[in-house]
Amino acid sequence: MPDVLHAVEDGVSWITLNRPAAMNAVTWDQRERIIALLATASADPDVRAVVLTATGRGFCAGADLRGSPPADGTGAIPDHGPGTAGGTAGAAGAPGAARVPGDVARTIRLGAQRLIAAVLDCEKPVIAAVNGTAAGIGAHLAFACDLVLAAESARFVEVFVRRGLVPDGGGAYLLPRLIGTQRAKELMFLGDAVSAGEARSLGLVNRVVPDEELAKTARAWAERLAQGPTRAIALTKQLVNASLDTDRATAFAAEAAAQEINMATRDANEGVASFVERRTPRYEGR
Repeated sequence: MPDVLHAVEDGVSWITLNRPAAMNAVTWDQRERIIALLATASADPDVRAVVLTATGRGFCAGADLRGSPPADGTGAIPDHGPGTAGGTAGAAGAPGAARVPGDVARTIRLGAQRLIAAVLDCEKPVIAAVNGTAAGIGAHLAFACDLVLAAESARFVEVFVRRGLVPDGGGAYLLPRLIGTQRAKELMFLGDAVSAGEARSLGLVNRVVPDEELAKTARAWAERLAQGPTRAIALTKQLVNASLDTDRATAFAAEAAAQEINMATRDANEGVASFVERRTPRYEGR
């Protein structure tokens, strides 16, 4: 079976990590496959939403870089093993590791950070359906998604501090924006596991559902998004993601420009027409 399962159904791209025996600790090959599938989703007008999930008991237990990485400058440092380090710098202090200054930063930049950026930059809404433990880069992969559904058995762990490491894969960028600096520091300094219910209370998760209802709920949310005005949602995602990194004048200008672009779409015309005609809009994603 492939390590990443993929299917497109009713306008939804389903991306499923499929290494349950390793708690879906993500490999180099899986990372590249996910990045490619997200890029394809952005470019394909027939894909209007994405669901990122996994098989087995774990959503993603971190990084597993034991395999042979491509000889493209991204494989300078192997990891300790599946999920043990959480991110891509797991073997920074491994005995006998041959490296020079810059190797660690390059590995993180071309590895975990590319993966998280691919989720944030995807032009379609991305739902994380977290079926189990999400640790290290696995937690950040979920937090980068636009909406997060969690099974009751799911838990989230900022595991880096347990290994004496700095969070990578965008953790120090994502967490303060989601839950504020004090809460982010608590999770990152202590490394305690957070239950699905607590994650929802903190604002890391949109909804917690019984384990057996996760796939059904994710499908319902994704299909609802897939029936919406896709370009308007994409522009909204861009505006919201950029809003915390800019000043008011820039944000207002970006908002006006996005609306200008959006008004040229068929879906915007359909939305206005359906309002005037007092009927349900029929969006095409164009």
